[in-house]
Amino acid sequence: MMDSVDDATSALLREYGFDRELFNSLRASLRTEQNLSERNRISGAVTPPEPDDVSAIPELGSSDREELHAVGASAIAEGRVGVVILAGGMATRFGGVVKATVQALDGQSFLDLKLRDAEQATKRYSGVVPAFVMTSFATHAEISAAIASRNATSSGSNPATPFPQFISLRLTPEGELFRNSDGRPSPYAPGHGDLTFALRAHGALEQFRRSGGTTLFVSNVDNLTATLDPAIVGAHMRGGAAMTVEVAPKHDGDRGGIPARVNGRPEIVEAFRLPDSFDGDSVRVFNTNTMVLDAEAIDRDFDLSWFAVNKKVEGATAVQFEHLVGQLSAFVPTTFVQVARTGPDARFQPVKDPQELDARQDEIRQALIARGILG
Repeated sequence: MMDSVDDATSALLREYGFDRELFNSLRASLRTEQNLSERNRISGAVTPPEPDDVSAIPELGSSDREELHAVGASAIAEGRVGVVILAGGMATRFGGVVKATVQALDGQSFLDLKLRDAEQATKRYSGVVPAFVMTSFATHAEISAAIASRNATSSGSNPATPFPQFISLRLTPEGELFRNSDGRPSPYAPGHGDLTFALRAHGALEQFRRSGGTTLFVSNVDNLTATLDPAIVGAHMRGGAAMTVEVAPKHDGDRGGIPARVNGRPEIVEAFRLPDSFDGDSVRVFNTNTMVLDAEAIDRDFDLSWFAVNKKVEGATAVQFEHLVGQLSAFVPTTFVQVARTGPDARFQPVKDPQELDARQDEIRQALIARGILG
């Protein structure tokens, strides 16, 4: 099958770490398994989170919040905290442009504002906060150029390092290569589950740990109010788990992973993986994809599941296999912290398309001004 791939696509696959053996294995599963959606479901016992699994971040101005803030601020001052910005994907939701470099607020791009957050933490707490930006084959060149330009004009106190996630090829539902209308194979980025693998493969995690880094704050590039709050870092350190996931109250229509217990263990479980016997709506918070990770705990391989996802590409159905970073919670001790999604302490204001940016920009701007990221 791969013999029919054109030279340009072959070069792209080599550049971004295409795993032919994995691809062939996943393709074989698509061709031989009758019901992949059932394979995605968890076979173990799924129960709601226990009361101690989810703790609310203390209110702004409270003594408890100040205590957590002090713990996190100390870690930042000691140079132990870095940020990871997830900016991969396929650059499709903003009209085919790379969302990270789109102007979001006051002439600043999404990426500018996320990197400003790290810079502000460095200035405020006198500790270097390195930023690592996960890109994809569709976003890497533009984001790398933006970072290079930014690094060249800065003092160098806050280095930003782009690193690409991996690449794969879409398939037809019958397990053949899916081809675009131009006849060429259709590459895609296989999900943010690439995070720990790509961090290690490109040396970013080793670089961070060798510099004394212990803790990584991870957020999506389009969630601008998921800022580096020392209290969140402090809550992670006080909690003692290797992974702390921010969860937010559900609104009608929200979809995504939820905190639950699988065979007694706290995990993030995606809705499509829940058994029919479990009512996901009974859990009134859900995963924001913002998390804090212990660098040492994620410096190894993980046997993350590959989920078959149907996508409409140029009007036809394509199948792509993806893995999800939230499933790390199945392998490392995990706790959950509930955060606000409205008001001055809001931490979940995702912007998936221009319409959401128009609707949310005033509230996002107010939060970023209050946090010193915008003037």
